[in-house]
Amino acid sequence: CTPDDLTIKVFLDAFADGILDGQLDATQVVGSYPDYTIRGEYPIGSHAFEVHVEDGCGNVNSVEIPFSVVDCKAPVPTCINGLSIELMPTEPGTDADGDGDIDTGAMGIWASDFIASPVSDCSEPIKFSINRDGDTPDINQTGIVLTCDDPSTLIVEIYAWDSAFNPYAVQPDGTVGGPNYDHCETYILIQDNMFDVCGSTDGTGGIAGVIETEWNNPIEDTEVLVSGAMNELMLTEVDGLYEFNGLPANEDYTITPHNDQDPSNGVSTYDLVLIQKHILGVDLLDSPYQIIAADVDNTGSISVSDLIMIRKVILSVEDAFPNNTSWRFVEAAYEFPDPQNPWLEEFPEVVSVNDLGIDELVIGDFIGVKIGDVSGDAQPNSLQSIENRSIGEWGIEVADEKVEVGQVRVPFRASDLANLQSYQFTLQVANAQIVEVEYGSAGADHFGMRYIDEGVMTISWDERSALSTDEVLFTLVIQVEQAGRLSQMLQVSSRYTKAEAYDRVDQQRDIRLRFGESQLQKVYELHQNRPNPFQDRTVISFELPEQMEATIKIRDVQGRLLHLIRGAYAKGYNEISLKAADVRAKGVLYYALETEDFTATKRMMVLE
Repeated sequence: CTPDDLTIKVFLDAFADGILDGQLDATQVVGSYPDYTIRGEYPIGSHAFEVHVEDGCGNVNSVEIPFSVVDCKAPVPTCINGLSIELMPTEPGTDADGDGDIDTGAMGIWASDFIASPVSDCSEPIKFSINRDGDTPDINQTGIVLTCDDPSTLIVEIYAWDSAFNPYAVQPDGTVGGPNYDHCETYILIQDNMFDVCGSTDGTGGIAGVIETEWNNPIEDTEVLVSGAMNELMLTEVDGLYEFNGLPANEDYTITPHNDQDPSNGVSTYDLVLIQKHILGVDLLDSPYQIIAADVDNTGSISVSDLIMIRKVILSVEDAFPNNTSWRFVEAAYEFPDPQNPWLEEFPEVVSVNDLGIDELVIGDFIGVKIGDVSGDAQPNSLQSIENRSIGEWGIEVADEKVEVGQVRVPFRASDLANLQSYQFTLQVANAQIVEVEYGSAGADHFGMRYIDEGVMTISWDERSALSTDEVLFTLVIQVEQAGRLSQMLQVSSRYTKAEAYDRVDQQRDIRLRFGESQLQKVYELHQNRPNPFQDRTVISFELPEQMEATIKIRDVQGRLLHLIRGAYAKGYNEISLKAADVRAKGVLYYALETEDFTATKRMMVLE
């Protein structure tokens, strides 16, 4: 009866027990007819809202709205990176792990032994389980028994389970509905050094080596697999070493390293510069390992395709190289027939050992190649810090003006762009939405828009891909949501793409926004009339970048001019009132805003 004059009361029936637990206040029930929103924080469980509505004519109605609050967030465990255990002798005839075999040595280990820090969750208590890699996780398996049957390096999974019932959670066995869970992966070094319960010292040998970069930096957390008469897997530690002992002698073995972690490690726009110089023959890459690093698409050559893929990873458009792993490994003893053409013959990425001798220790070293990193910036281990080689700053100039709510064009300039080979950074925008990028010296391929909904944009530019030598790098069109100064809204960071620049003598520089005084441009904008449709009168509003003359023209669908309004209007927001009697027409009409250098048209409807 009176949609603009409704009395609405919403009550909470917590846990749907039929008892109303209180009325929601005005901060929890917002909106206007016919769209309302109920807000608030409610406990996990099944509840109901009871909505009472009365209009100005005394009509009363109510409805019950059932709802459930479900815990869908999984607890995330943090594992200790590896533990070692020593097998202990068992009683004669003992089957310690229940597999039907007699075990001469065994040791138990618990999931809780691997938890590095407490895990908090909405639905506690948290339970922990452990299983061998490849086995189906079981919430009730809190520990496992290790025996001589297990490899010396055993990969295990540690699961954390909460106490919620999530009807949407797919369980490890394929069933739907149950607790939320997540897991971490670690390993156990199973040793038999004290009691020789497994009899592993007779007729065995070993294979060991170090995995490092061509600059002799050890590579950590690389999986190393030995396959053959015995299959085992281990991770290199901070020293890059691996070692497999107790391998049955007189057998053949293959050592295969693998590392596909953090493809963006060490990859920067400066690498693009170095690769382009190699392609053009201006400055060739020094080693076959650098050339392999540049071949990110794994085609056996270096081309523009490699440059495109590298830039996508820099900008966080892609998380990995589609046809390659993060690291490649070459047998250290291998000598390339032609260092400038490492693909002349297939280079060995494994170490093969034939007829391993008794008590023999074979050394198999590898050179690790970080794909995409030809400048050697990658951090191969946790002890090697990333050296800050910056010799100064490179400034990007932005106006520091106070901006009001609405759309604003913000030019980003650099007067010394000619002195740079490359730059890259992450741009973060607060209290505003990124609407559009207008290109200057940087073009569409130089921007990553993956995180634009978070107000974040990534930029990667190099001189050989520049669109122009214009001092304007690019212009950002933003929708300001809260008035303030640009220096409080814009920030350069290394959140996704590391902020760095390289000058023409290959020296690294930090990047900083320099906020100064200059005139920003408020964009033209013609808004939709309100109300629309209308019967008697409507309001047409628009925005201008400065005080100027403007014209509003009303036309019918045949293009005939029905009404014209011309005047001098202020900078910023303006509005005019239009009566239906002024246009003397019904149905669909068009209205246009016209200035000396701008025109925009929108549609409106006049009701009978």
